Amino acid sequence: MPTVSEQLRRAREAQNLDIYQVAEITKIKTDHIRALESGNFDVFTAPVYIRGFIRTYATALKLEVPGLLAELDQELGRSEKFRKPPPLMNKPRSPIDFLMLQFSRLNWRVAVAGLAGLIFLVLAVTVIRSRTRKPVDPLKNLGPGLYKPRQVSADTLPLPTNPPPRR
Repeated sequence: MPTVSEQLRRAREAQNLDIYQVAEITKIKTDHIRALESGNFDVFTAPVYIRGFIRTYATALKLEVPGLLAELDQELGRSEKFRKPPPLMNKPRSPIDFLMLQFSRLNWRVAVAGLAGLIFLVLAVTVIRSRTRKPVDPLKNLGPGLYKPRQVSADTLPLPTNPPPRR
């Protein structure tokens, strides 16, 4: 029984299509099409990409997609890399990853409403405090000031107080 890769290649050749034409039709990169037709699935990082590309490729060639995907699952089950599905949830690797995960779980409507309520509460407390506070004289604890004349160097002349007339 031919493999999924061989079936795809034979179907493409039977329709007299080259790899570039298939890439144009399916919008799949030619490197990925070559990898699919050669059975080199290690190029792909996850089986979901392989299944999606096979589905698109088989649909474009008008092949039986469910049967082809069932055969693909059997073939992927024999490979070490794609035997087990990848874990759905990895532990966050850094504090930023953890923070972004928590932000993605937020119900933003509730969060924005709560933030608006908090801002309103802070503003209301600030206004109430400012109206009930006794006015304080800012000069109350200020000591007497001393006049210190500027030290002028003997090398400079004072600036004139009136500008010279323009001609």
